[in-house]
Amino acid sequence: MEKQLGVCNLCEAICGLELTIDEGRVTGVRGNPDDPLSRGHICPKGVAIADIYEDPDRLRHPVRRVGAGVDARWEEISWDEAFDLVASGLSKAMNKDPDSLAIYLGNPNVHSLGAMTHGVTLAGSFRTKNKYSATSVDQLPHQLMSYLLYGHQLLIPIPDIDRTDYFLVFGANPMASNGSLMTVPDFPGRRRELRDRGGRMVVLDPRRTETAKVADEHVFVRPGTDAWVLLALLHTLIDSGLTNPPEWVDGLDTVAEAVKEFTPEHAEAMSGVPAATIRRIATEFATAPRAAAYGRMGVSVNEFGTVCQWALQLINLLTGNLDREGGVMLPSPAIDVVKLGLLGRGHIARYTSRVRGLAEFGGELPVSVLREEIETPGMGQVRALFTIAGNPVLSTPDGGALERALTDLDFYAAVDIYVNETTRHADVILPPTSALERDHYDLVFHHFAVRNTARFTPAVFAKGRDQRHDWQIFKAIGLRTIRRLDHKPSLKRRIMLEARLRPSPTFLIANLLRFGRSRALMSDLRKSPAGVDLGPLQSGQLPGRLLTRNKRVDAAPSFVLDDLARLRDQPAPTEGELLLIGRRHQKDCNSWMHNSERLTKGRDRHQLLVNPADLAARGLVSGDTVTVTSRVGEVKVEALATDDMMPGVVSLPHGYGHQRDGVLLGRATQVAGVSINDLTDSVRVDISGNAAFSGLPVTIA
Repeated sequence: MEKQLGVCNLCEAICGLELTIDEGRVTGVRGNPDDPLSRGHICPKGVAIADIYEDPDRLRHPVRRVGAGVDARWEEISWDEAFDLVASGLSKAMNKDPDSLAIYLGNPNVHSLGAMTHGVTLAGSFRTKNKYSATSVDQLPHQLMSYLLYGHQLLIPIPDIDRTDYFLVFGANPMASNGSLMTVPDFPGRRRELRDRGGRMVVLDPRRTETAKVADEHVFVRPGTDAWVLLALLHTLIDSGLTNPPEWVDGLDTVAEAVKEFTPEHAEAMSGVPAATIRRIATEFATAPRAAAYGRMGVSVNEFGTVCQWALQLINLLTGNLDREGGVMLPSPAIDVVKLGLLGRGHIARYTSRVRGLAEFGGELPVSVLREEIETPGMGQVRALFTIAGNPVLSTPDGGALERALTDLDFYAAVDIYVNETTRHADVILPPTSALERDHYDLVFHHFAVRNTARFTPAVFAKGRDQRHDWQIFKAIGLRTIRRLDHKPSLKRRIMLEARLRPSPTFLIANLLRFGRSRALMSDLRKSPAGVDLGPLQSGQLPGRLLTRNKRVDAAPSFVLDDLARLRDQPAPTEGELLLIGRRHQKDCNSWMHNSERLTKGRDRHQLLVNPADLAARGLVSGDTVTVTSRVGEVKVEALATDDMMPGVVSLPHGYGHQRDGVLLGRATQVAGVSINDLTDSVRVDISGNAAFSGLPVTIA
């Protein structure tokens, strides 16, 4: 029996772990108290990380699908055969038309070092315009606003929660998520510390979430109307003379004029939040010694997500809380992917989708258009698909329609460790090693962390002789596919691609730490496997770190202001209408982790949450099986009455719906549930192209 340090990279919290290993098995998992970021915190997912490693349903060898539908079966094939199948299928599509290949990157890619160093490189090497990712189902408005305001899509200011006095939260649930676009492990502990130093947390959300329950104040807000409340807060700050912006900000007069008509009274009529409450919160925020405003899923996945994120940034900026201790600040990671130019700044509308004409951002189209790009004939029609660690059937709008479209593809290959609701339609699946079998350094979430730290974690277990790491899979596919293309990239580009794909991720990280003049070299990280503490977030980084052309912030980008006309035209709420929102659980990881018995045992948690008054008005009682209907579909689910729901709002969790066509995928029979994305509508999008899941009109009967 031995102790070994590990890392949980199942969510954005990147908590440090202490593992007990006995005869090749993990027999104990606890949080590492010496980790300078997570401080010993661990959530149920971290405890269950070994369940993935040991899961008998996890693929360990490449498989090829034989047959179709319910009669399909999978047969193991060699790695060489799998690589050749994929290279042939992808190149055949691109030789006919480069845009006939679509690539989808799922959320787990940002949690894998090899996917970040090699998978992104592979995807970028294909010339197709049909590139998609989970970005446009949950966070595109954040990245777009950082690009428009600060010059780079990943220059996202993070709440300095360890020093703030007033934490204003819109549509976020870090008690369940451990933070998102805010890497904040041990949020419960940090919340207690905020209260102990006399600070306040105020949460606006249509559900009394786990976070709302520990807040000093919770305010119900009608789904999809956060923009009116946020603009009313801006209106109040400006109208009351409560602003103190830095001198390097332009366009403030234009902002004042733009929000003039968005009064608290108008916001109350649209959102249900009392005008007096809006004015009070604005005053409290502006007069707090240190304050931070933060908004996540609830304000990103509605039809005005970009307006919401713009308003949140301006609330922090106009009150002087941007780049200020206790406000919102830019982390200083040991490997700064922004400064090093490893990820592009972003760009918008260089091209549009073929069918609906939605704009690309940063080289990706909104995933809401993927289905129509598969189904609509003509030049550029998607005929082949390559997914990496993704399950868009359960995680993107109108998943049922997308699933039907997948059956018409000429070729589909997936890099994934499971046969899931999407990959079951693949011709071939190539499974990489699991998290415990590969080295890890987090390239992304240190950019969003509430404290500057660095940690390198070697693999806990050696991979099997017949296993491949994800970066090895990407290298083989990339090099073999290029050789089969009729129109090959230039010799220079081929040499550059091979040079980027051949080294291991660990080798690349060691060099990035050295060339980036980091305060923590690989030798330092190997000597301190619990992590190196680089200190709290630092103020005074702006305007120096701005990547705008003039090193100034334009607070009034026309791209956002033009959308205010659409906001003004929105009709008043319909009396008696029900609006659907999603939710997540601490024991879930999007559409997976449902094979872990320790995470799924106990009471079901995939019911439709409904306010008791809304059930009674329809002659229903808690426990009834109800039919939930939207414009695009319907599902049957058990209703559960709870006062945690705002009247007029119902909630289904994200990530369920494992039973497709009567076939249950995996062993988790007790969590089959239904998919909320069989109800969500692909035509409802924000101006960024992000899917608008929240505030979907539904009926229940």
